Amino acid sequence: MSSSMGGLLAILGSICWGLSGSMGQYLFTVEKMDSRWLVPIRLGGAGILLLIYSAFRLGLTAVFRPWKNRQHATELLLYGLLGVSACQFFYFLTIQLSSAGTATILQDLSPLCVLAVLCCSQKRTPDVREIICILLALAGVFLITTHGSFGSLVVSPPAILSGILSAICVTVYTMAPRHILTLYPVSLLQGWSFLMGGIVFAVLFRPWSYAYVPTPTGWFGIAFVILVGNVLAFVLFMTGVHYAGPQKSNLYSFAEPLTAAVVSTLFLGSPFGIWDFLGFLFVFAMMFLLSKSDSPL
Repeated sequence: MSSSMGGLLAILGSICWGLSGSMGQYLFTVEKMDSRWLVPIRLGGAGILLLIYSAFRLGLTAVFRPWKNRQHATELLLYGLLGVSACQFFYFLTIQLSSAGTATILQDLSPLCVLAVLCCSQKRTPDVREIICILLALAGVFLITTHGSFGSLVVSPPAILSGILSAICVTVYTMAPRHILTLYPVSLLQGWSFLMGGIVFAVLFRPWSYAYVPTPTGWFGIAFVILVGNVLAFVLFMTGVHYAGPQKSNLYSFAEPLTAAVVSTLFLGSPFGIWDFLGFLFVFAMMFLLSKSDSPL
């Protein structure tokens, strides 16, 4: 497979993530679902599907291999619960509190969190390129959340906080589990991560206690966020990055916030004005600069 085809697959995977976020917004605003009800079902369903896929591909014994080593099990818990699953919850909570486009663009601030960790661990200050990226990201978020006014917020503080927390969780699963990522297929690690998250959030939020029954459209939306937003998006993006190279993954992922913003604006009535456009432009510029660098960001 060529590098260009790999890039196309990565972009298609990002589009699937964006569509999933927009579907989540539809489920919250039209179907009146709650993120605390939806996320355990979404994570659990996706985890089961990916583990079944891993069992057919690797064998049943290989599926449980990460748990047979204490260090690997500890890393998987950190990766799966504090990283992948927590990120999924805060991302969908941000969608519920704002919109799919805003949630995605706030989550895309994760490179700044990675930069902060690298600078602290290496005991250095950011270089010129990194400072430019920081300023671009801050300017973008400022425009999106305030529409250029220092005295008002168009995005609620809880939404901003949950969006930033989702970016921090991305940093956790990006940086923490480097060892196990070299030992096990990512599909297997993602499957366990989703399943663990589904179980933990089900215990915490008890979705069975909600007096809520989805409509047929609601069930379709749930299936969509599981199959398209988790399974298909993951397979397409990771396959694309494998062939095109991980260095450009920041650039490929531009399609996710763009898709979420376009769909939520055209079909869900989310406002998207000139300030939002400029804010997205600044964040995309940050992502572009990072994709052109050899930095681990």
